[in-house]
Amino acid sequence: MTISFHGAARTVTGSKHLITLADGRKLLLDCGMFQGMGRETDGLNRDFGFDAADVDAMILSHAHIDHSGLLPKLVKDGYLKPVYCTSATKGLATILMEDSAGIQANDLKYVNRRFAQEGKLLLQPLYSEADALAASALLEARPYGSWFAVMPGVEAMFTDAGHIIGSACVHLKINDQGRQVSLTFSGDIGRYHDTILKSPEPFPQADIIIMESTYGDKLHDVITSSIDQLWAHVQHTCIKKKGKLIIPAFSVGRTQELLYALNQLELEGRLPKVDYFVDSPLSREATLVVKSHPENFNEHLQEVLKTDKDPFQFEGLKFVRTVEESKLLNFRRDPCVIISASGMAEAGRIKHHISNNIENSRNTILMVGYCEPNSLGGRLKRKPAEVNIFGLPHEVHAEIVEMKSMSAHGDYEDMLRWLSCQNAAAVQQLFLVHGEYDEQLSFAKRIRQKGFKHVSIPEQHSTVLV
Repeated sequence: MTISFHGAARTVTGSKHLITLADGRKLLLDCGMFQGMGRETDGLNRDFGFDAADVDAMILSHAHIDHSGLLPKLVKDGYLKPVYCTSATKGLATILMEDSAGIQANDLKYVNRRFAQEGKLLLQPLYSEADALAASALLEARPYGSWFAVMPGVEAMFTDAGHIIGSACVHLKINDQGRQVSLTFSGDIGRYHDTILKSPEPFPQADIIIMESTYGDKLHDVITSSIDQLWAHVQHTCIKKKGKLIIPAFSVGRTQELLYALNQLELEGRLPKVDYFVDSPLSREATLVVKSHPENFNEHLQEVLKTDKDPFQFEGLKFVRTVEESKLLNFRRDPCVIISASGMAEAGRIKHHISNNIENSRNTILMVGYCEPNSLGGRLKRKPAEVNIFGLPHEVHAEIVEMKSMSAHGDYEDMLRWLSCQNAAAVQQLFLVHGEYDEQLSFAKRIRQKGFKHVSIPEQHSTVLV
């Protein structure tokens, strides 16, 4: 049996791991899109490194685009088998994939207009909305905690990863021509004591572990709560400076956490009296999906629901639907908060909001999650004097601030706690994926100190015999 690493290998995006059994059958774990990789991004997304039609089954850990975003292309290229996931992931992935197709078509209009003027060949989207719908039709929901058949000789079970609604760690029991192998794929590991979600669950003993390592060398800031930090940023920008607080936020997970924090401020009587805009139709749809799965909420939020029927709604909140409404926000002079996707500021309406507001010192751009270093969000975190957006230079006069306490990824203590249910001596191989290489090297040392001897960091498109 082999494992090939075709994404999230020494980087944090494009999750794709292909298991090939001794008889040649292939099982794919995730089919994520590469994001924020600069000029390499398009090429990485167009070449899987394997033949889509040869894949016999697929399991999706969660709905984030860097894990699900190339599933429509997989289907377009010939994959027609089931895709197993949790119920919430099915709902979220359906709207995320369709939105991704729309974003590609819209973004290519601008690029191809310039290419046409320069006499270059026009680019084609990775897939269409029809391909996204075809991919959605293959999604088959399975519950947490129950083994199910994936294909002959392979069973799977999901445990809660605590990362976003529906996120799962994937556990496999594989009969590989008489050899019994237990394999666990972490997906993305969430945080313990999250404000909304349940904590990551313990899992059965594994022989082989494929584990994310996004924050392998970092601890999250827990000195001040997310709610207090968010209040301070709104107060400073909107009340003191009379400006706009612009927050790039992933439509799934981060946006709902922001809304929940703002709702808590209202319940405490501390919510600043300004308008709050969620400028992302996808975020609105995702919030509805999140609300429809209260079974995934933690005990604290279950208690909140007894007295507050909608913990993601508060006075002053407005969901922006149309492009015209979004454009009008650029002409608004009154202080406000704008939450918009994507979280890395690489695409969508947020990129336009940053472009239109970054040169005004009254405004603040608040980063609330991980950004690939080459993405617009990653470049902004380095607080440059000037930044290129849509190919044009912009002087940076707006404040650039970061709030690290809201990450949906566990830090190295969370990840080590997730591993603590395992007998380290019984784990034959542990592969670190979904992390920047320097972070992975640091995390590998920490894991080895816990008794895990065989830790490796695979390269892109590498294949390992297990």
